[in-house]
Amino acid sequence: MSNMHRIQWFDQQIRESRYPNSSQLAEKFEISKRQAQRDIEYMNITLRAPLAYIAKHRGYVYEEQTYILPHLYMTEDEKRILRFLIHRYRQYDYDNADAANRVAYLLERFTDAEDDSIHNRLPVFEFNPKLMQTVVLLSDAIKKECAVDLLYEGERLRVYPVKFESRYNIDYVLSHCEHNQKQRMLRLGAIDQIEINEQSKRNSGAILPVKAYPSDEPWRPVQQPFTAKIQLTQQPGPSWGGFAAKPSTDSSDLYEIEFYDTEAFLRHLMTSAWSALLAPKWLREKLRARCGSVLNRLNEEVEG
Repeated sequence: MSNMHRIQWFDQQIRESRYPNSSQLAEKFEISKRQAQRDIEYMNITLRAPLAYIAKHRGYVYEEQTYILPHLYMTEDEKRILRFLIHRYRQYDYDNADAANRVAYLLERFTDAEDDSIHNRLPVFEFNPKLMQTVVLLSDAIKKECAVDLLYEGERLRVYPVKFESRYNIDYVLSHCEHNQKQRMLRLGAIDQIEINEQSKRNSGAILPVKAYPSDEPWRPVQQPFTAKIQLTQQPGPSWGGFAAKPSTDSSDLYEIEFYDTEAFLRHLMTSAWSALLAPKWLREKLRARCGSVLNRLNEEVEG
């Protein structure tokens, strides 16, 4: 149950002159006395409730009877968005990480604190409707242990999603690929179409446990993002296919795109619309080599 339900109960007890305390709150909602005391501190510090402890009655009252709790009701969609934000701040591990973690703690007080499973299945990503829908469908597939059919960077795949992961501000779903029997880290921003296939189940016995699958792509940590200068045909907003994007001061249609995973970014360049890749030079060379390899294979097929 959300701590907001507990706070509302505590508020009502005060208004009925029942002098509630942390022990009563803990007993009522079957939580620890320490958690109950944190709820009371939250009322006092964050909600600015004028609480006063009356030793004679071993409980609390309001020093100002005119105090009213702020509007606490939230829809499930609002709670879901808050959980996304909580997970985002929890995963932040760079400059000012302590402050980000404190923000996560504060936001968590507005949601169901006991629902720890949310941290195991939600990724770190900017909020937009398409990504939210992708996450909802993938979460459902993970829960049901069934396959999903994807259009991923122009490739049709059937995969069994296992869990969400975030790596340096890029969001992935770890999946078992049915085609090559390998683990694949699929970037959420690159999933164009998704459909749950409930007839294909992981628990059928044909699907190996996660450790039995070799990794399709080794990952090496990078401390700072690379930045590509790209001329785009359309304004991308805050991200371009899941990669952070911001307008360049050089030109109105030029954008600076940040990326950590070079391989994922190269695949995105191969399947997305853009006008010119201006920098960095090494990325241009990698893309040229990749395209040359594809052309060579096509020429070999024609000659054969």
